[in-house]
Amino acid sequence: QVQLVESGGGLVQAGASLRLSCAASGRTLSSFAMDWFRQAPGKERDFVAAITPSGISTYYGDSVKGRFTIFRDNAKNTVYLQMNSLKPEDTAVYYCAADIWAGPARARDPAAMDYWGKGTLVTVSS
Repeated sequence: QVQLVESGGGLVQAGASLRLSCAASGRTLSSFAMDWFRQAPGKERDFVAAITPSGISTYYGDSVKGRFTIFRDNAKNTVYLQMNSLKPEDTAVYYCAADIWAGPARARDPAAMDYWGKGTLVTVSS
């Protein structure tokens, strides 16, 4: 079992930056691909970013490409999401998830994730 705990959410103005963290316990994260998803009120859970177990490869949703960066520190069993140039449409609950690595298509599918955190709320005001 893997327990994931997100932190770092909050209320910011448009254009600001936030860094989310996802700390894991129970098992080492180094064998898992890690993902960030987000869910706005009344909407589906959308793919944000993914990183392979080694951290060598990363993948992003189109709406965050160039603004968000996913990275990991396997020694600290933590994955991060650096969010820059935030927009009001980035407002959502952000979830981290862990899964085996089986390619970028699977990484974009929330139904494929094995473990989930409870989420952290990010609110971006205009």
